[in-house]
Amino acid sequence: MSNLNGVNVEQLVGTINAIKEDPTIADFNFKARTTWIDGGYCKTEIQSFTGANQKDTSREHPFVLEGDEPPVLLGKNHGVNAVEALLHAIGSCLSVGIVYNGAARGITIKSLSFDIDGDLNLHAFLGLSDTIRPGYSNIRVKINIDTDSSRDKVEELLKYVENTSPVVDCIRNPVPISLTIV
Repeated sequence: MSNLNGVNVEQLVGTINAIKEDPTIADFNFKARTTWIDGGYCKTEIQSFTGANQKDTSREHPFVLEGDEPPVLLGKNHGVNAVEALLHAIGSCLSVGIVYNGAARGITIKSLSFDIDGDLNLHAFLGLSDTIRPGYSNIRVKINIDTDSSRDKVEELLKYVENTSPVVDCIRNPVPISLTIV
């Protein structure tokens, strides 16, 4: 069982053991550079990061993510808007968590998908209210998973992933953000 769900389980266990021996291996710093283009349109490049006590050089070219707004929000649909990108981040993080932790627990996952939606009111964003929050008021995630494991094992896995997902944690718990003009 060295490869399950596309995950090298031996390498995963080796990474966990290495972090137990040297906790600094778990410290990562991710970077992104966003450049405004026009209107609501921007591009974000993501390439370098540090982790496992070194700078990563595995990415020869940056990943480019495009953001914009739909026409109803004065954009031109060059890309998803930021709050839609957040839904992607949730699904992506949960996918990794379920697949990796499922592999570590010996759970074979045949298929996995998420239907994610959230409610957002523009009043605060537009400066029309200081009582309505500017972000999502609620996000719902429906998980479609096909596995041979028992429902109890799958529910235990999902609860573990929900409690250890970095993106879910960032949404549920305030993260300090500092804005600095350079």
